[in-house]
Amino acid sequence: MAQSLSKNQIKLITSLKQKKYRLLHGFFVVEGIKTIRELLSSNIQLDTLYTTESFNNGANPDIYKDEILISETDLKRISFLTTPNKALAIFKIPKSKLIDTNELIVALDDIRDPGNLGTIIRLCDWFGIKDLVCSNETVDCFNPKVVQATMGSISRVNITYVDLPSFLKEAEVPIFGTFMDGENVYNKSLSKNGVLVLGNEANGISKDIEGLIKEKIAIPRFGNIQATESLNVATATAILLSEFRKKFVV
Repeated sequence: MAQSLSKNQIKLITSLKQKKYRLLHGFFVVEGIKTIRELLSSNIQLDTLYTTESFNNGANPDIYKDEILISETDLKRISFLTTPNKALAIFKIPKSKLIDTNELIVALDDIRDPGNLGTIIRLCDWFGIKDLVCSNETVDCFNPKVVQATMGSISRVNITYVDLPSFLKEAEVPIFGTFMDGENVYNKSLSKNGVLVLGNEANGISKDIEGLIKEKIAIPRFGNIQATESLNVATATAILLSEFRKKFVV
């Protein structure tokens, strides 16, 4: 039987759209049955699952003991989607793990678009990148739009927010960065470990970060006119990670 949500429950859930309240309460929102199931099978801890249809049908009540059946009307009240997708879950924000510098790390310098970050997280998952390092200016990975775009990959990539210049100064590994005038990545000698830095959608890698990068790389343009100004940062990430993995199979 569906329960009615209280005003305080609705207020708490809807407040999690904002970063300050996610940090205050230590929770983030996940919507959609597929993505929720992905996270339920991960190490990220569920707080509450609100759904218009039971997830377990009595098969394993211990796993879904925090499931609350609600009406479609209440789901619309708490959903951040234009068309709610049958379920919304509140998970506890996990703590970041230690960064493994023996592997290739992706670092993001001021990525602002939630869709780009979500796609990059999925790409890291696809290409076996364990660690994604984000500057403090980069959009929050627990933003609902980012989480939605990851399609569950957020549970399999260790995401850490750092003072990026300090992190790069202390990194004792090769640091690669993407620049329009960089060396052709297809001809470039790459390394199995290191840091691959990608910059802001509009401005690229910032000047203070650029000074810390010795390995400048670029994806060459092959079009006859060559009028395209730049690639989308997520598209560039896919191409570059494919090239790194081509030369160094995991």
